[in-house]
Amino acid sequence: MRGLILAFQFLTRIPMPELVDFKKEELCAAAVWFPVVGLTIGLLLLFTAQIGMSASPWMAALLVMLLWTGITGGLHLDGAADLADALGAAHRDPERFLAVMKDPHTGSFGVIVIVAIITTKLVAVAWIVKSPEIELSALLLIPAWARLGAIFWSQTLEPLAPGSGESFVWQVSKNIYWIWGAILLLLSIFFVSLLFATAAIASLLLWRAYLKWRLNSMSGDCLGAGIEYCECFMLLALGLL
Repeated sequence: MRGLILAFQFLTRIPMPELVDFKKEELCAAAVWFPVVGLTIGLLLLFTAQIGMSASPWMAALLVMLLWTGITGGLHLDGAADLADALGAAHRDPERFLAVMKDPHTGSFGVIVIVAIITTKLVAVAWIVKSPEIELSALLLIPAWARLGAIFWSQTLEPLAPGSGESFVWQVSKNIYWIWGAILLLLSIFFVSLLFATAAIASLLLWRAYLKWRLNSMSGDCLGAGIEYCECFMLLALGLL
């Protein structure tokens, strides 16, 4: 139960009971619950979309986006912005890359990425809501797939630098992402479609391939950015497939 509470505390702004005698190692073990956090977020998004549909698709999309951003506190958007600034300003200089990544300020690249992600999600959700042929229950699964990705990437890529990505190498069994992957695969096929399930898996693999090619490593910001980009990819795939 402590692990579940820690997972919610780390990934969301949902109020949770205060834990005493917290140890850093517990957070690493709590990663096994990340997909559960994702499913909870997805359930709230689905419920919000259904409420907003009574007004209009755009109202539904706006409410979903406000909740999506608010419930995570912008945590993953911040990671996407930091990574974009570092990639844009580093000019393939590793030391410069790390320095920009650690800078708490947001530059022009980061702002552009945040606007692009929010716009993509807003338009894609509105598109999905007003398309009767698209299964709305995909909103339940998209956040879970993306947070499973965070476990997968941290387990299969080296930390970017000592003290950077090391704290995000979640100390869980390597079988965890296979077990959760199988669960989410079955849920995706049953509630949405095989094509959606394929797109979800592809998004996780593509982001890992990009990090492997561009950085050959990962950090907390890379994981957060991956969550945002994979969510966008899956939303767009729903309308394009």
